Amino acid sequence: MNSTTIPMPGVVPACLCLLLAAAFPVSAQNVSLNYESLSTMEEPLARHIGDVTVVMTSLLDGRLLHDMEYDDDNGADFLGNFEIDAHTQLSNRWRVGIRYFGQYDTNDLSTPGTENNYKDNIALEAGGVWGTMLVGNVSGVVREQTRRLRGAGNAAVDFDNVLGRLEEQGAAYVGRYGPWVASVAADEDGNYDVGAMYQRPLGRRDYRLTFRTNEGVFITKDGSNLFETRSAGVVGEIIYGSMAVDAGFGVERLTSEMPNLDRWFLTTGIRRKLGVLSLSLEGHFGQLEGEDEVAASFGVQYDLARGMSINLGINHAKALATVEGHPILDINRTNAALSLRYGF
Repeated sequence: MNSTTIPMPGVVPACLCLLLAAAFPVSAQNVSLNYESLSTMEEPLARHIGDVTVVMTSLLDGRLLHDMEYDDDNGADFLGNFEIDAHTQLSNRWRVGIRYFGQYDTNDLSTPGTENNYKDNIALEAGGVWGTMLVGNVSGVVREQTRRLRGAGNAAVDFDNVLGRLEEQGAAYVGRYGPWVASVAADEDGNYDVGAMYQRPLGRRDYRLTFRTNEGVFITKDGSNLFETRSAGVVGEIIYGSMAVDAGFGVERLTSEMPNLDRWFLTTGIRRKLGVLSLSLEGHFGQLEGEDEVAASFGVQYDLARGMSINLGINHAKALATVEGHPILDINRTNAALSLRYGF
């Protein structure tokens, strides 16, 4: 069993955040608790209730599903999500508030066989010129700041993330330092997620570069094995006009009482908007201890009116990795989803 050591520069992004703090003025950063595959792009609704400002975004999606591997797994699906941010400003100019995200899905595509599933995240926040602090379900905050763009329509490429996760409950910090956005999250078990994003236009193009390192836990689907993980990754993105091209590369080490496992992966994609039509194509290839993981995704979004669109997504994922007879990854699915969506 190959157990080549992969260097994990876990302290580098943390040191980078400190250097940025000294070099640039800091500002608070807007944070989303939506860690799911669908995210509304519409402007939020806002209302003032006394000294409190309430901001809400929401998305409704009715889908027809077809599983190309299992013909009997077809039918209709409904997905709805919303995010509410209620905040006020104190006399010292701190902004304090609460965020809540909820999503109901009658048939979760990412977990076949999962029906009538409701997920939610909640966090308390306090922000000022020094950035934003959050406490609650913040395990995905750094991922959202450093991830690749989501695909168009119902496209959702698999494996485009590290396997290691933080516990849901924890604390996080996000702050903007000039062209940089620094983000840190930690859970009650001492696991951490650290990221940094740089974004600036240059000429007619917009460039975005992100770095992320993570220490977490991965539990196999059957619950038989638990691994401690360490990872490092980078994402690069170029936007020119209505076209965006990006790529992400990562390495990960999984350790347990079983032999240590090494994983690497590369995901790339292109997204193009042609008037009312948005298209995306994404591909992924990686290896977990020499076993391949492959995924591809194609998405189409056709805008009918403000907030309303027709969406198509075709997604394929295949990975089979076992160690000493224990399944680590066991996925083989191809599905398609056609939906009518309304976001507000």
